[in-house]
Amino acid sequence: MTINIKQYFDYKALKYKGLLRAMFIPLMVMSLMFAVPQSQAEPKNPIINDSHFHLTNYVQKGPTPREFLKTMGDKVGKSALMGLPLQQKWDFFVSGNRVPDYYLESDARLYYYSFVDAALAKQYLALTPEEQNRFDPMITGFNPTDMYATDHIERVLRTFPGVFTGIGEFSIHKEFVSSKIAGHTASVNNRAFHEILKQASEIGLLVVLHCDINTIRNDDKLNPAHYLDVVNVLRKHPKANIIWAHTGLGRYVKPTTNHTELLLNILNDPALSHVYFDLAWDEIAKYIQATPETTRKWAAVINAHPERFLAGTDSVAPRTQEKYFKNYTVHQPLIDLLSNKASRMVRLENYDTLFGDARRKVRDWETRHVAR
Repeated sequence: MTINIKQYFDYKALKYKGLLRAMFIPLMVMSLMFAVPQSQAEPKNPIINDSHFHLTNYVQKGPTPREFLKTMGDKVGKSALMGLPLQQKWDFFVSGNRVPDYYLESDARLYYYSFVDAALAKQYLALTPEEQNRFDPMITGFNPTDMYATDHIERVLRTFPGVFTGIGEFSIHKEFVSSKIAGHTASVNNRAFHEILKQASEIGLLVVLHCDINTIRNDDKLNPAHYLDVVNVLRKHPKANIIWAHTGLGRYVKPTTNHTELLLNILNDPALSHVYFDLAWDEIAKYIQATPETTRKWAAVINAHPERFLAGTDSVAPRTQEKYFKNYTVHQPLIDLLSNKASRMVRLENYDTLFGDARRKVRDWETRHVAR
């Protein structure tokens, strides 16, 4: 049988077309399996690193870390990854069929939910190494009134080595929340709290602490009820890097007239150089921006001590980027008054310094204490 040159090349072309067609689908499947979506990779020019973010809400629901990466998009480089240590009880005799998912939506008790740390670790470990690099998971599922709290923290580190960077956000004094929690009320003077800070010092865990600087109603405009107690405790643990969330303010805990002066007392005290503040939560913006003068006062404090403040959202289980990021953009009038250097430190660099240092210290502790 004689095949001319044209027939030969037509045959070859058909053969290779069939081969390529057969290989196309497996190649596409493999590329989808191993490719990291562009939105998941760390952006080159993020606006902030988020020092205060909650993946779950008060009924332990929220997006997965991978879903949240899409919400972060190109606006956020890295983020702390916090669960919420408290679960809102759905008490049918209180709420009936109305489902509460926030502590202000029910009079029923809150209780500590320790499984939050294991759930968070499992989700984190399901990420690719590149995706994991964008998160700093935090341990939250412990009771700060319990002398066994340190056992829980160490158990989590031993069970999930290579995952966690710090502890928190956990609460001591918190408006409405403290009185709703079943069991003993937390206090900065409780020895269990001191033991937690001591442990953080020894391991290198970064601490994110919510502790109201004041009670909801305090007629003394200059002396917040908890300020001196908190400062005295922090002074006793100089080796624990501590971020005091929201500078001690809350939804209903307002600043005293000398709040910025109280912050300066801490910032100018060498014995408290390990204490930092986050500017997370849209509720805090209303105090900072109460008047143009208050905004200028806050900006002056931050410009003088730019290494001690961190940007954050304190967003809770957001499902859209708009809802998530508004907790930061609401602070834009303050950010606009910062120097270029201070702005970059607050938005980005201080996160890298504090969380990066804690991550290295905790990994070193695990290397020395956790059997692989």
